[in-house]
Amino acid sequence: MKIQEKYIRRCIELAKNGMGTTYPNPMVGSVIVYNDKIIGEGWHKKSGEPHAEVNAINSVKDKSLLKKSTIYVSLEPCSHFGKTPPCCDLIIQNEIPNVVVGTVDPNIKVAGTGIKKLIKTGAKVTVGILEAECYELNKRFFTFHEKKRPYVILKWAETQDGFIAPLTKIEQKPVWITNEFSRQWVHKWRTEEQAILVGTNTVIEDNPKLDARDWTGNNPIRIVLDANNRILKNSPIFDNRVKTIIFSNIIKPINTENIIFEGIDFKKNIGKQILNVLYKHQIQSVIIEGGSQTLQTFIDENLWDEARIFIGNQNFETGIKAPILALKNTEKQIIENDILLISRNYD
Repeated sequence: MKIQEKYIRRCIELAKNGMGTTYPNPMVGSVIVYNDKIIGEGWHKKSGEPHAEVNAINSVKDKSLLKKSTIYVSLEPCSHFGKTPPCCDLIIQNEIPNVVVGTVDPNIKVAGTGIKKLIKTGAKVTVGILEAECYELNKRFFTFHEKKRPYVILKWAETQDGFIAPLTKIEQKPVWITNEFSRQWVHKWRTEEQAILVGTNTVIEDNPKLDARDWTGNNPIRIVLDANNRILKNSPIFDNRVKTIIFSNIIKPINTENIIFEGIDFKKNIGKQILNVLYKHQIQSVIIEGGSQTLQTFIDENLWDEARIFIGNQNFETGIKAPILALKNTEKQIIENDILLISRNYD
């Protein structure tokens, strides 16, 4: 393995510790190397807290070694003042002579200016090490800044005969198709994405909380489609625990900071309208959990980046059909008696 790839790979490993906690910032890892030995490392843990480079520099015990070291970072060091000072300035102040960067930051506030600033002050800067892996690490962040919309994940579970729900239910709760391990996996995903979106019928039929109760982490922002305000106000989605955005034809002001009504035209293609609003709310990723009509909307408008489809070990024989999606770039996983298909959309 090439030496620079070795340390950028370590940066990526460190950065993943911030999965789900750094929004709206990217996940970033950094290591500092002297004589082929790591003397400091760090990652960005939470928006408003020190960035990866700061944590890495602060972890170095003998600061005099910094003038003879190389700092590796998975994403270009920032060059602007946000909630924290520019990381470029700290690197320059500590006279670190060599900087190795995984990939350029797509944020218009950075976008190469950090690299230029470092070069201008005399640092030797190398860019593009494990660039594809660094891009994959922050696919949500890159999609948000490059496509001006959130990274969209479609998720559903279907039976072996292609149904996602029965036609009728006795109780107002989900009818489980998958096993408990698959369901726990979904709750883990909820902690990793910034928001979760469902349609009106899912809320009315299942009465969901849309939280991550089976996994430790942050609960996602709740996004609900309710064109005609059919959802009862005693529904768990109105419990005011987390930010909740309701898309409706009828906008009614509510005196709680966590309940926000947004108006769109439900007679036109709604997928693009929804993503434009979520972009306005600085939401970088959304996992869409159904039902079939809501999922199909985003499929038909080709507004999705990833589809995660569970196939359970049972048949309904009749019911609500699963969305129609031509799978591509697909990998397969087995979770006990469930099958998980993960498809990527690069179009």
